Amino acid sequence: MEVGVPKETKDQEYRVGLSPNSVRSLVDRGHTVFVETGAGEGSGFADADYSKAGARLVLQAAEAWDHALVVKVKEPLPTEYPHLQKEQTLFTYLHLAADRALTQALLEAGTTAIAYETVELPDQRLPLLAPMSIIAGRLAVQFGARFLERQQGGRGVLLSGVPGVKPGKVVILGGGVVGTEAARIAIGMGAQVQILDVNVDRLSYLETLFGSRAELLYSSASQIEAVVPDADLLIGAVLVLARKAPVLVARTVVQQMRPGSVIVDVAVDQGGCIETVRQTSHTHPIYVEAGVVHYGVPNMPGAVPWTATQALNNATLPYILQLATHGLEALDRNPALDRGLNVRNHRLIHPAVQQVFPDLVL
Repeated sequence: MEVGVPKETKDQEYRVGLSPNSVRSLVDRGHTVFVETGAGEGSGFADADYSKAGARLVLQAAEAWDHALVVKVKEPLPTEYPHLQKEQTLFTYLHLAADRALTQALLEAGTTAIAYETVELPDQRLPLLAPMSIIAGRLAVQFGARFLERQQGGRGVLLSGVPGVKPGKVVILGGGVVGTEAARIAIGMGAQVQILDVNVDRLSYLETLFGSRAELLYSSASQIEAVVPDADLLIGAVLVLARKAPVLVARTVVQQMRPGSVIVDVAVDQGGCIETVRQTSHTHPIYVEAGVVHYGVPNMPGAVPWTATQALNNATLPYILQLATHGLEALDRNPALDRGLNVRNHRLIHPAVQQVFPDLVL
């Protein structure tokens, strides 16, 4: 099969769909891989690395898109919509619940679109979302600590504190992969950490990880209203599969936070779980509202592309090999991959996305 790898176009998105090692794995199995020149530079992979791995380098994005299987990292942007085709399978992160325009573009083109974030194992684990969730959770604290610095607009709090001065307080909404990794870093830095979740079993599991080093709280509107105003760093880490994130923190609660506090909403690519959060970019990552610094970059792992590309490829390559070898029959062979199917033959397939856009269901 012919596999195309376009260069990412999202602001400062330096990850790439296939690493040279992944390209070699495909080429060794008889597939042909077309990589847009410069696609891997941001991740530390030169064009020469791809040539050595057996890829064919192409100069134009259209030449990378014009193949049976297209592998990306992030969702197509409007400038890429003209590349969408009916006889094409697109394998990438999509997050359609928060992007009606892309959903309509995929439906109109008839592209078969499989989303990394909805590939789901029988035990409900999300194997292709997990590696980026780990990175995003860890980065959330890293970025939060940076923007708490006074020179960055924050209130000048050192999360670890020092002898004689109490540490900063980190409130994490959601105890899934993102929230767990955020807590791991925040605790490691010496911060005071509170994790809120509605799943009592998950809270019990987190107790086995963190013991008394984190305060584990059942998430409710009243609990959120009680703890958020005192947070130095508030991290949104809520995930509802293939749906928009629920808004858990109202504007009125944000207004009660201290000036210079920081919000990092990792759920922003699914609409965000904090009312005052909107999408930003790596070029312009923050804005201030109600005196609070807001960070809403939807592609956080793009900040560490050398690590993120390899972590993503470690997870996606087995599925890419199946698609390249068996075509769409791979969906019948692998139920987890089949659950990743969002759009096919001008139809919206994934049940959760159908519920978000019922008017687009045929």
